[in-house]
Amino acid sequence: MTTTLLDDEILSTLRTAADRVRAAIGADVGDRVERALTRTLRETISLDEDGAFVITGDIPAMWLRDSTTQMTPYLRLVGESPALADLLWSVVRRQFRLIDHDPYANSFNREPNGAHWDEDDLNADPLVWEQKYEVDSLAYPVTFARTLWRSTGSTDVLDERAHRVFRTIVVQWRAEQDHDASAYRFVRAGAIPTETLARDGRGTPVGPTGMTWCGFRPSDDACTYGYNVPANLFAAEALSAVAELARAVWSDGALADAADVLRTEITAGVARHGVVPGPDGTDVYAYEVDGLGGVLLMDDANTPSLLSLPLSAPSVVDETVWRATRSFVLSPANPFWFSGSVAAGIGSPHTLPDRVWPIALAVEGLVSGSPARRRELLDVLVATDAGTGDMHESFDVDDPTQFSRPWFSWADAMFCELAMVAAED
Repeated sequence: MTTTLLDDEILSTLRTAADRVRAAIGADVGDRVERALTRTLRETISLDEDGAFVITGDIPAMWLRDSTTQMTPYLRLVGESPALADLLWSVVRRQFRLIDHDPYANSFNREPNGAHWDEDDLNADPLVWEQKYEVDSLAYPVTFARTLWRSTGSTDVLDERAHRVFRTIVVQWRAEQDHDASAYRFVRAGAIPTETLARDGRGTPVGPTGMTWCGFRPSDDACTYGYNVPANLFAAEALSAVAELARAVWSDGALADAADVLRTEITAGVARHGVVPGPDGTDVYAYEVDGLGGVLLMDDANTPSLLSLPLSAPSVVDETVWRATRSFVLSPANPFWFSGSVAAGIGSPHTLPDRVWPIALAVEGLVSGSPARRRELLDVLVATDAGTGDMHESFDVDDPTQFSRPWFSWADAMFCELAMVAAED
């Protein structure tokens, strides 16, 4: 293994991107962007023959979701730097290798060293850090690979292993439409309810809906109900990517057709079961449902979220329903929307009450049609870093010196994405 060395081409590309932010918004934000973009590549990535291994910043494991979101701001720069494009492709190579190893796991070790989040977990695979099954963990690498392929035209990483991984994802999402027949279980003995699954690891009961089941949310918390709506819409978006790449790269019409059929079933299931009356009677997206009458109205800061649907599922989201949903989740009707003297926004049951997440504030800006609102949210993010210069997982809405995770690379990435978009307004 060797630590990633940033060559002059990549450093120059990052500096130029930050210069555009400095020119449009100001030196403080631009300097933060350059620092964050550079630090993530320097301190979270290591390279070996399997590709780029990306840690979260403060946990020595690679999450399929986080490693994608950490790299997302760089996608807009690959046309300026072939070396940066190669680095992103090396992340995709590692992701496909890990999915090929265990498509139910959400996070992995760099090598099979037996490290685990909890040593007593049911899954003891030495390469797996944690085997919380999350639909988004499969959707993120697929959609990232499609975007990178569209930007670069390269197919080197889209080899037979990638082809096999895409087939595996479609088969697994279809199998999990009938979760009771699945062999997947997650048991963490003695854990709080959000850290394990009920019914001896099977999760709470569900009925057939056409959607695909997931055990855990993008927050890594257990789902209250087994059909997470934003994750299912993200899966539908990823299935469109599977179909596109299957036809264009592998000439695999059977895989493309299977992905298209499953995508249609999932979106129909969301429309039938996941669109429900909101607090004011207007149709909104539920956060989770079970197909048995159970409905959870809320949103979570972690993405894919209901708020982030225009970013994560642009081809399948219903714009009218989403706009009503946005109004709901950015209001006190959402039990995880918090407001205080320094900030207001979406938090998560994963963290303490009255904690807003910078990720959610960045998402709010990215889906906003208002350049002024984007600038306002950038100002909030800068003012609530507790003087550290880094984005945190969450902070108290009245006292930002009370925060969780001193350096959270995903949150830094979202700040950079918002700043670069705002600089183009």
